[in-house]
Amino acid sequence: MADYIRVSELNRLARQVLEQCEPLANLVLLGEISNFTRHYKSGHCYFTLKDENAAVKTVLFRDKARLLGFAPQDGMQVLAWGRATLYERDGAFQFYAEYLRPFGAGAAQMAFDALKRKLEAEGLFDAARKRPLPPAPKCIGIVTSKTGAALQDVRNVIGRRWPLATLLLAPVSVQGMEAEASIVAGIRALDADPRPELILVTRGGGSREDLWVFNSERIARAAAACRKPLVSAVGHEIDYTILDYVADLRAPTPSAAAELCVPDIAAVRRSLQDIQGKLQKSIQSCLNVWYNNASGAEKALDRCRPTAALAARRQALEAARDAVQSAAAARLQSAEARLQGAAAVAATLDPYAVLGRGYALVTDRAGKQLPVEGLAPGQRIIVQGRRAWAQCTVETTGKGDARP
Repeated sequence: MADYIRVSELNRLARQVLEQCEPLANLVLLGEISNFTRHYKSGHCYFTLKDENAAVKTVLFRDKARLLGFAPQDGMQVLAWGRATLYERDGAFQFYAEYLRPFGAGAAQMAFDALKRKLEAEGLFDAARKRPLPPAPKCIGIVTSKTGAALQDVRNVIGRRWPLATLLLAPVSVQGMEAEASIVAGIRALDADPRPELILVTRGGGSREDLWVFNSERIARAAAACRKPLVSAVGHEIDYTILDYVADLRAPTPSAAAELCVPDIAAVRRSLQDIQGKLQKSIQSCLNVWYNNASGAEKALDRCRPTAALAARRQALEAARDAVQSAAAARLQSAEARLQGAAAVAATLDPYAVLGRGYALVTDRAGKQLPVEGLAPGQRIIVQGRRAWAQCTVETTGKGDARP
């Protein structure tokens, strides 16, 4: 009787043979999803990939399923990266998927719309979440391929428009199976770095499949959780990704993003020159106003100064003094004239003046003037001339002009 083997050994041998077949160990399988089921406890996904002629059971384990950027659905065409082998217990030929991506316009659009509805319902696209970009960033973080044309475009534009900014690169893969995790890590690394003031996630143009990684839910949630303003610039103007809706600002191209992230230094210079000119005019106008006000105040102060008041009063006093002196001189002159007149009149009445013409004055010894008509013989009298006098005794008297 021939040797025999057990069923488990057969399945083990079959699995080993399949796993040693290099084409089955690393392949990309194209097929349509059917009978998709996500196990509610384990989180593993079980479904069938089929085409018009055949089908294969497929498994996507939980840790891989969580990395999908879309929700697989029945009828969706996908590309599945993974390996084919045998499930020993059931002897079932199976495909173990590592990564899925929608294939074809219909499938891709279906996955895109489903994720967009989900994230929009969660509020990740709300305008209230959008943050303004810093007006003149000193440092900009860039998440892109270090060898891609997008990086060179960004460098050229920012170097020309705003050379004051420093660029900090987080080099990532922008397509392929590792791109999703790489971009998420790049966003988180720059968000944790204190230097960048904003983050630019970008890549150049490509096919829809090339850009599909930016429709990843993980990348969208990493962008939504970013504490710094984030700009998305993926592909060309007609290309829209889920990241564009989550980002604080979407730019149509990498070059356009660079222009939106920084100001134009030439325009800033012109603006500063305009401001400088306006300030100079304003300052000159203020100086003119202040000068006129100061001149008026100085004149008012001059009118209020004690020296000016004293000078005015001194002039008034001098004028009053001159007037008094003129009036006194006039009065003195008038008095002198009146005095001279009175003196002339008095001179005519002065008895001594008469004596000067040869007449004499008869008085008693006391100096009392005696009229000649009152003299009596024997009376002693004094005869006073102008320069001499004589004491006499009246011998006889008579009336009229008859003399003895």
